[in-house]
Amino acid sequence: MAVLTRPGMPAPFPTSTEHPLTGRTVLQIVPELEIGGAERTAVDVAAGLAAVGARALVATAGGRLVGELQAKGGVWIPFPAASKNPLAMLVNARKLMRICLDEGVEVVHARSRAPAWVALTAARALGLPFVTTYHGSYSGRSKVKVTYNSVMARGDVVIANSRYTAELISAMHPFARERLRVIHRGTDLSVFSPSAVSPARVDALRRQWNVAPHERIVLLAARLTGWKGHRVLVEAAHRLADGGLRDVVFVFAGDAQGRDGYVREIDGLIAERGLQGIVRRVGHCADMPAAMLAASVVAVPSTEPEAFGRVAVEAQAMGTPVVTSDLGAVPETVLAPPQVDAGARTGWHVPAGDAPALAAALGEVLSLGATQAEALRLRARAHVEDMFSLERMVSDTLDVYAALIEARAPRRRA
Repeated sequence: MAVLTRPGMPAPFPTSTEHPLTGRTVLQIVPELEIGGAERTAVDVAAGLAAVGARALVATAGGRLVGELQAKGGVWIPFPAASKNPLAMLVNARKLMRICLDEGVEVVHARSRAPAWVALTAARALGLPFVTTYHGSYSGRSKVKVTYNSVMARGDVVIANSRYTAELISAMHPFARERLRVIHRGTDLSVFSPSAVSPARVDALRRQWNVAPHERIVLLAARLTGWKGHRVLVEAAHRLADGGLRDVVFVFAGDAQGRDGYVREIDGLIAERGLQGIVRRVGHCADMPAAMLAASVVAVPSTEPEAFGRVAVEAQAMGTPVVTSDLGAVPETVLAPPQVDAGARTGWHVPAGDAPALAAALGEVLSLGATQAEALRLRARAHVEDMFSLERMVSDTLDVYAALIEARAPRRRA
């Protein structure tokens, strides 16, 4: 399996006069531009294309990120990309072909399954390079579902957001192995930086959460759904409280998204364990950099594998210790023994669903001395800068586009 990586941090974007994509047109297609990993990455890549003098088109139904896309130099192409109706998708393929011809598109990049079928049809008909990105793993065991999912493995280059995701793709779709590239999701280190967050932002958040000045925060930042591990953290909090831990609050920051039954279950468990006021649901948090800087430790106790693990990376970027389940892509994003020596640790791994192990790791973090905590903070930040910067993700993606255009040029001349 080929892996697209490079040592160290990439150089800043070259000026538009020296980049091979200058004057080129790339079209990304995504169902909607709402908040999410695929949507955010589409905007980030569009901004990178615009920065080197390329035209960055995004075909999508719209959404709250359209304004940001346009502000960063991208071009919104209104398009019913969310449709899953087979007849509508056939019509959409012809519409997309016309857009590609009219706009001089040279690469088509799909970030979701339904629009990927539309994009694949259009790209193949026009002889254009076709790129796909797996922003997560796709479930499904039936032949029909596997075939539907397989479109994401049919790109001339298939981008996986982690080595873990790449291994899943390789196992499910062996025909794609030689076209796989790993490009980790990028984090904007100018936003997720301790120096970029004012004390006033942190103080405002602590007051909003009703956290006293002397209290430390254990933060679980995730939507309220069962596999994110809220139950496990409640049980760990119960063990720590029974063990005499005081002046620590456990904050669940995330939307319920209509899962009212799960919310009642969590609230019932909190009451049953006598943790009212100690474990708190605070809803959606709009200022995650401040939330992570306010926290003494970030917990990621997922009970199912994370395809990448954005929260763990952002916590490390902020220098906040992180304790995660040892599943999925975590070994790529958080370094811990026995994977590395203790002196290279950037966080803690614990077995998924193991409340005693989670409690022990949280207790260890909360007892770190100032010197140990500072060394951990520096290592974690350096790890993220080296492997998971936004600049690196965008640069590697643009390299994919440039290589495909260059490879196509001799065929066009022939």
